[in-house]
Order: sequence, then C-alpha cells, then structure tokens
Amino acid sequence: MANRATREVVPASSRVAIIGGGISGLASAKQMAAYDPVVFEATPSIGGVWKHCVYRTTRLQTPRPDYEFSDYSWPNRDDPTFPTHTEIVDYLEGYADEFDLWRYIAFGSKVVDIKYLGGPQAGFTELWSGTGKAPLQGRPMWEVGVATGGVVQYYKFEFIVMCAGKYGDVPRMPVFPAGKGPEVFKGQVMHSLDYCKLSEEESVELMRGKKVVVVGYKKSAIDLANECAQANQGEGGQACTMLVRTLHWVVPSYSIWGLPFFIFFSTRFSQLIYERPNQGFFRFLLCLLFSPLRTAVSKFIESYLSWKLPLGKYGLTPDHPFVEDYASCQMAILPDGFFDMADRGLVRFQRASGGWSFCEDGVVLADGTKVEADLVFLATGFEGKDKLRAVLPDPFRSLVVNKSSMMPLYRGTIHPLIPNMAFVGYVESVSNLHTSELRCRWLSGLLEGRFELPSVKAMTAHVEDEVEAMRRTTRFYRRHCISTYSIHDSDGMCADLGAATRRKANWIAELFAPYNNKDYQEDQ
Repeated sequence: MANRATREVVPASSRVAIIGGGISGLASAKQMAAYDPVVFEATPSIGGVWKHCVYRTTRLQTPRPDYEFSDYSWPNRDDPTFPTHTEIVDYLEGYADEFDLWRYIAFGSKVVDIKYLGGPQAGFTELWSGTGKAPLQGRPMWEVGVATGGVVQYYKFEFIVMCAGKYGDVPRMPVFPAGKGPEVFKGQVMHSLDYCKLSEEESVELMRGKKVVVVGYKKSAIDLANECAQANQGEGGQACTMLVRTLHWVVPSYSIWGLPFFIFFSTRFSQLIYERPNQGFFRFLLCLLFSPLRTAVSKFIESYLSWKLPLGKYGLTPDHPFVEDYASCQMAILPDGFFDMADRGLVRFQRASGGWSFCEDGVVLADGTKVEADLVFLATGFEGKDKLRAVLPDPFRSLVVNKSSMMPLYRGTIHPLIPNMAFVGYVESVSNLHTSELRCRWLSGLLEGRFELPSVKAMTAHVEDEVEAMRRTTRFYRRHCISTYSIHDSDGMCADLGAATRRKANWIAELFAPYNNKDYQEDQ
C-alpha cells in the first residue's frame, strides 16, 4: 500500500486552499500539486458523498469506462456491472495513492468561515479579480476559519477552490402550514441523509414490518423504496408507498431496442441536434431544422421504456419528453428487480402532484386521500448552495445564485463577481467525474497564466446564454446540466488551454464514436 501520510501542519499563509475531499477535491489537488495545496476535509476520509451519503445498495449509474479519470483506469474496467459505492471509494483511494495526494489533505478540518482580504472594491471590477488572468499575485486574498477538535484557527490563502459538493450535509426539508407538519404525526420522520448513517442491520430493523412512505421519485427515493421492499419480504412484511409529486423517466439499462445508449446523446453527431450556449444564428437554424429529429429520438426511447417497464400499469408515465429528463440529469437507472417488487405488492405508488401534508396516522394528499404510515422517509434532496452561503462573507453570499436560481459559473467554474475563487463540482453531466476533472485542468491553466478570462460583462452574458439554452431544452433547466452539449462544453475548455478540440483519430470516429475521459488525456 502507498504511503498515506496526511498533512499534519497547515502553514499560516499558503497559495491554494481546496475545500472538500471528494472527487472534485482530489482532481483539484492533483492538477494544482505545484502549489502544495491544502485540502480541508471535514470528515476522517476521502470520497465525499460516495463515502458519507449512500445507502448499502447504492451503485453508480454510469458504466466504469465512462466514470474514470483520464490518467487512472479502473483495475476491472471491463466489468459490465455498475460499481458499488464501496468500489468507488476504493477507486478514489487508489487515485490518491497513484498521485500521492494524501500529503495535501488535512482530515477532520471543517471550514466554518471565510473572510475576504481584498478590500472594499471586492469583485466588482471590469475584469475578474481585477486582471482577468493569473490570479496568484503573491498576496493573500482570503482568510479561512477551520474548526479542528473544537478549536477554530484561521489561515490565509491567495486562491480558494470550493469543492464542498451539491449533495449531503444540508437536507432539503419540506415546509408545511402550522398543524400540518411532522409535529402532528405520531410515527417517525427521517430524511434520507440520516438513513445513510445507519448500518445494514439498523436499516433493516427500522423498516421491517412497518408501513413506510418514501417521499420522492428520483434515484435516491427509488433506491430507498427498493431497500424497504427487500427488508419487508416474508411473513409480516408491509408495503412501501412512494409519494410521487413529479414523474421522471426511469431506465432499466443503457440499451434501447438493442442499440447502445451512447448513440443518442454521447457522440458529436448526436449532439448536433441539441441547443448549446452561444451557438450563433446558423446553429439556431440547424436546431430548428432538427427539431423533428429530436422529437423522434425522444419518442423512440420512450416507446422502448413504455414497452419494457410497467409505467402505464402504475400510472408512472411522465407527460414530458424523455430528453427533458436527460438534459437535466434526472434520468434514473432502476435497481435490479425494482418493478418485480412492485408486482409482488411490496412497493406502491401514490401520485401527490397537488401536494401533501402530515396527519396523525400518516400523510394526507391535497385531494383528501390518506396514506397510513409508521415511518416517513424524506428523499427530498439537499441544499448544496446553502453550504456555500453559510461560509462565504457578504457581499458574495448573496451572489451564489442568480435570478434563475442557478450558480452563474463561467466554464462551470468561475463566478464573474467572486475574485480569486473557483467552484468545482456544481455542474452536472452524465459523468460528473469527467466534468470535474476537465474543469480542474482548465483551472490549473488559468492559475498558470496560459489564457486570460473575458471581461466580467462577457462572462455574465455567456452564463446567461447558457441558461437560455438549457431553458429551451428542458423545463428542469435549473439543475445546470450539460448532458446534451457536453462535447461542446469540453471543446471550449480545450480551446482556452490551446489543446486540440477534435480528439479522435479520424473524422468517422470524431462524428460517431462516443466521447469519454480517455479522449482528454493530457498528452493529446
């Protein structure tokens, strides 16, 4: 095993701080090793959500070859099964071993406060950080308060990379009118974040023989309902009811009518038909021309899902096109045997599009329908942006999201109005690992002075155009997902770095072969 000696001493003043030891934090540390970065990780281990916010049956939704660093392959990358959360943590630890990243990490170091040292003008300048380039100028710009063992100490840095993540830590809790919240319910209410902390024995004991309601219908809710059904097999078992407010398309595997899924969305040719930011008039006309083809692709996929899965039987067919879920990174891969559990009566579905509230014996829907429950799980997501607001100082705290409730990040990394700080891991795609790794490489190029940023005004316009492109593609655009234009997004970062944007060996592969992380190895 590699030497896993971690950072024991944090200098009073350093060049780069990285907040978070998940995928984005590790990728940042590797790319910025030249600056001897300090990685503050609040917990005793790396892995982020894959270590601290998963269920016992949680698996990756992406095949191994599509979820690996460009310079570090899975040892068993030909294994067709989706990796378990344990395998993912092992893979990340292997990555940290390979590139000796442990020496940068200070475990048990929770960032609780950040102060700006740059003066009253803050980030409100014509160019980002005053110059729009090479932000490491030899003087501290931020002071970071870190709680370790109950004591808070402050350290100064020239640059901060925020990799605290969108998931975990801060649960999103539904708000109810007085007298209709969990206080009137005589059973137990638990957010999925707290469920993640239970052992297998504790989780089975909690759910066995109880009437359980799971609020939600995204991946975490589906996995939780599946675990509930597994715990309630056999004598004395009770059905688990999923409370579904918004329907989304679910997928059994990455094969549609025998065709590999990548041909629909992951090749340069397939992405030609979708909206992209700053596309110009010709591209706009092209997208208009291809509108019937986009509809046909979505209908083709929907026809397979409706045939393969009992969506109509259970009233689970969404009323929006499949592409809207894919374009917003809300497509969920079903766990094996999920609808078998439903067919056996162990999972039920209750639509709650009009809303719901608690009552003494369970939950009640807007139409008056009551669902009895002993235990209610809230798989309602997380407030990742609140983690940022909690530590950022004014006036930056109020700038975290824009009027569209999204983080306005140029290249998915730089906030035009927050100087000497970057945000990695806040943009989604089919492979968040690839999205983060390439952004870290781009950010390293910025710190090295390999390119200059546009003006604050130009970056803001670019971000707004990206929002509009997503808005034209999906009603769920606020998730900031780049899945339908991910290759174009990567092209922009490669161009900034002076690297090739066409990464394949020939034009046939360039158009029709899927892009993945191996196409972005640094020697290309």
